[in-house]
Amino acid sequence: MEALRIISEEHRNLWRIASTLDSVAEEMAAGQPVEPAFFSAIFDYIEEFMDGCHHAKEDEYLFPCLRQRSAEAAAVLDRLQAEHRNGPEILKALRTQLAAAAGSGNEAFLAALRTYTQSLRNHIRTEEKDCIPLAREVLLPEDWRDIDRAFLDNNDPLFGESARAEYRELFHRIANLAPESVGLGAHSTGELQQRNTAAFSHGEALLSVSGLESCYGRIKALKGLSLEVRQGELVALVGANGAGKTTFLRTLSGIQPMSAGSIQFAGEDISALRSDLRMRRGICQSPEGRQVFGPLSIEDNLRLGAYSQPKHQVEGDMEKIFAMFPILKEKRALPAGTLSGGQQQMLAIGRALMGRPKMLLLDEPSMGLAPLLVEEVFNVIKMLKAQGMTILLVEQNAFAALAIADRGYVLETGSITLTGTGQALISNEQVRAAYLGM
Repeated sequence: MEALRIISEEHRNLWRIASTLDSVAEEMAAGQPVEPAFFSAIFDYIEEFMDGCHHAKEDEYLFPCLRQRSAEAAAVLDRLQAEHRNGPEILKALRTQLAAAAGSGNEAFLAALRTYTQSLRNHIRTEEKDCIPLAREVLLPEDWRDIDRAFLDNNDPLFGESARAEYRELFHRIANLAPESVGLGAHSTGELQQRNTAAFSHGEALLSVSGLESCYGRIKALKGLSLEVRQGELVALVGANGAGKTTFLRTLSGIQPMSAGSIQFAGEDISALRSDLRMRRGICQSPEGRQVFGPLSIEDNLRLGAYSQPKHQVEGDMEKIFAMFPILKEKRALPAGTLSGGQQQMLAIGRALMGRPKMLLLDEPSMGLAPLLVEEVFNVIKMLKAQGMTILLVEQNAFAALAIADRGYVLETGSITLTGTGQALISNEQVRAAYLGM
């Protein structure tokens, strides 16, 4: 039933889009100007992703099987597929109303936009509450083999890896152009760097932690942790507040002292190394809560991330960060403390990347962000993973983290209680109940 997982992930994405449109509509109604390019990016994304890809797969593979296996499916599917067919025309009308709003006020456009987001939500609810449960109940194993094969086909021109990269680029445009209250607030779109989208094989262990313990006074925060991260892997560490996730990353970085155990990195025992020497070895962290240097300029924050790198490569690396997040270039001379939360998060990630990490530590990168930027953060992480970067991701958003992880660990009160592939942990009933709300 991998197809249903993919469909539900896309529904969450589209729900974020609908929530973003509603927030922006409220701002426009209050008199705030919004660039038409933002709406154009939204409509491009929905047209190419939702109408051209998401609905096409459902109509071709999932819905025909449902009709065959269940007589009661027809009433629901007839309505859903009618909405699929009408989607492109509704978007076309919205584009026309957007153009008209530029010269004659935006009341009609805002009314149409609100109607559209409500219909989008209703469509998603119907699929999630009526269609997907029925599919789980009536479809046979042989049906799922064909449906899953279609949805997981990486060479499919509509649904494969190249198409997914294109949709991430489209979403990246939206996040950059969205007003600062819900997005990054830039005037240009930015590009996710796709230097090499070939699949990377996972090599030998880059990080090996054995029996790690760390204490705050008499309180033992980490209790004999052992884990491994292989070259090119994305490993997620999930758990509730107070489980010890941030303490673990701080101990890896050398900021928090360890009281027992060992840390091997790139074949070297770094247990006794200072934090700055660990950074020079290639362990770079984007910390919880961003922790940018508020009085310093954005440019200086990025330069500090590259303090251990040869000077001749710093300018080129900074331009790559600016190309990805154009708002940072637009505000490069301003104090970092003046940035919004989303902008500071991108600066924190960019600062860590300036160190050219062998392993990137990301501590709660989606914390406190608007829904649109939560998805954007994970798009950036997916892009870095596609480039072969080794990533250790700590996240309270367990579903999102495990969905993109090669492997995951579940941390509870300082001890690792479960480990497995990301998808295996998502399917684990204990994890679903404790962390996924399912």
